[in-house]
Amino acid sequence: MTKLILKISAILIVVLALQPAQAQTGTYGDALSETRVVKATDLEKTMQGKDAMKIKVEGKIVDVCQEKGCWMTVDTGNGNEIRVTFKDYAFFVPKDASGKKTVFEGEAKIETVDVATLKHYAEDTGKSKEEIEAITKTETKLTFVATGVEIGN
Repeated sequence: MTKLILKISAILIVVLALQPAQAQTGTYGDALSETRVVKATDLEKTMQGKDAMKIKVEGKIVDVCQEKGCWMTVDTGNGNEIRVTFKDYAFFVPKDASGKKTVFEGEAKIETVDVATLKHYAEDTGKSKEEIEAITKTETKLTFVATGVEIGN
């Protein structure tokens, strides 16, 4: 009987180990407030004429830093993405959260991103050496520093 239990346990462990990992859902960083949520597709329009604003946004995660989960990009629906970093580097999100729905709160900004930072981001996403070396100009981008993030399915 003991051998049967051991065999079943071993098979169960192997089967569970072979299951693909699922991104964890939940809240990372601070809990989100009850303020109104703006769709990521409407964020640029909402910010019209402003360089920065505190806001809560919902969207779909496109990519996550594969080094630590220290940033994510969110689809804006117009071929662009918002790069979301986390305030004071205080928390990270699961590296396998791409494709998940998210709501995040903090400060959206229009800023100029320098070449070194753009190259660093390209490295984090696994771009080739040639793609990284091709980055030679700063870019003005919509960025976001989140104080809290919720990830759903």
